[in-house]
This record gives sequence, structure tokens and C-alpha cells, in this order.
Amino acid sequence: QVQLVESGGGLVHSGGSLRLSCAASGIIFSINAMRWYRQAPGKEREWVATITSGGSADYANSVKGRFTISRDNGKNTVYLQMNSLEPEDTAVYYCHTYYEFNRWGQGTQVTVSS
Repeated sequence: QVQLVESGGGLVHSGGSLRLSCAASGIIFSINAMRWYRQAPGKEREWVATITSGGSADYANSVKGRFTISRDNGKNTVYLQMNSLEPEDTAVYYCHTYYEFNRWGQGTQVTVSS
């Protein structure tokens, strides 16, 4: 059974930092690209960052230079380090991978106060 479980969300002041984690099970983690998406209230879900199986990363322009995606294949975990957080970053953050079909975690809430 494939599972993606996010953690690490919370409430932080503008300019603060958070580190999200997504623990994966039921897949061969090391060969899967992993992604983070987010969905703000009243908005569509948007892509945030991708890390390939080889460790190459790509970011949405809105988070480039502030967020860092990384992975630990030994722990089957992908991370999202978020620095210089802004109120506009407030959203539910979802972990995603494709294994037979799209797989999503349950999401973790990030709230940035001004």
C-alpha cells in the first residue's frame, strides 16, 4: 500500500522558517521523482518544487531562492525547507509522486502571520 505522510507544518511569523517532511512507503522511493504542491484557500493547487531521483531540483518562481527541496533515500523521505516565509505562502502543502497513478499525501497546514 502506497502512503505519503507529511509533517512539519504550523504557524510562523513572516520571515520565519519551517521544514516539512514527507515519509513515503510502498514505493521504490529512490527511483521516484518527488514533488511538493500547495493549495491556498479559494485557489487551485499549485506546484512548488520537484526533486528527481538523481537529486536535481526545480522550483516555482514564487519560492525560488527561499525554499529548498531535498531527499534522503535511506529514510524514504523528502523535505521542503522553507525560509523567509511570507503570508502568501499560507496554504496546505501536499507531497506528491507518480506510481501507477498520482499519489498524494493528506497535506500539512502552513500558516504565516504578518
